[in-house]
Amino acid sequence: MDKRVLGDGGPELSVVGVGCNNFGSRLDADAAAAVVHAALDAGITHFDTAEIYGGGRSEEYLGAALASRRDDVVIATKFPPREGQYRPGALADHIRRSAEGSLRRLGTDRIDLYYQHFPDPDAPIEEVLETLDELVRAGKVLHVASSNFSARQIQRAQDVATGKGWTRFTGTQIHWSLLSRDVEESVVPAATAAGVGVVPYFPLASGMLTGKYRRGEELPAGSRLAGNADRAARLATGENFTKVEAFEAFAAERGHTVVELAIGWLLAQPSVASVIAGATSPEQITANAGRVWTMTSEEAGAISSLAG
Repeated sequence: MDKRVLGDGGPELSVVGVGCNNFGSRLDADAAAAVVHAALDAGITHFDTAEIYGGGRSEEYLGAALASRRDDVVIATKFPPREGQYRPGALADHIRRSAEGSLRRLGTDRIDLYYQHFPDPDAPIEEVLETLDELVRAGKVLHVASSNFSARQIQRAQDVATGKGWTRFTGTQIHWSLLSRDVEESVVPAATAAGVGVVPYFPLASGMLTGKYRRGEELPAGSRLAGNADRAARLATGENFTKVEAFEAFAAERGHTVVELAIGWLLAQPSVASVIAGATSPEQITANAGRVWTMTSEEAGAISSLAG
């Protein structure tokens, strides 16, 4: 599988990564290990988890499944939002404790890519960046990044880090798919201008871009949308079904699936380094990463037009 460098000087990531948010919640340790091993067999080297996934079990299961293959991969994890009212130093202590906890659960001596999971509306970004720089200098973290930041927050973080001589964010993780494109207006351009690589999550729009949902049919039992009425109301609309049907026809004419189209289109965007897709089985790993569609600019443009 191809690899790309994340932003300016970030880690080299396989173009498809595994989102480990199901580990410890929908998947037990054995099922998680099966997914990890299938991903390794497919050439995936980018594994994305977080302290809050599965109450910490996601990190534990990932670390155990990688075992002797740990040095072959890039592990990305995230520290969660701080709890309680902000006071100077509180966030710094929180980040240090989170990093130590993640290192212990993952069974490793360093975090390859450490994300601020959500921006903190109260605490100054200076405290975040100074603490992350401290962790980098200590060798406990190799690269740092943001997640769910606005365009303004991305630029502010880069300006502060540059001015202080601290470690800069190399990437940002954002919700982006063919059915959710609002980030293209400001967030993606801001990231590109700041030298920050983009890692989209939810690329398959909770399964809408897999073909598993059909217009006029009941949502499959156990599916993401079947278990979330609000999300289903937002995504399983007539307009979206029309788009998905057009995507399926476009992909089929070229010998591809709609999953390959959804991931390939994101990878055709210049700012994107890797696309994170969750999986609950080895078969889903094969569907997500078995055949990556390297699109021409004409194909990507045509798909953008279909998406509207």
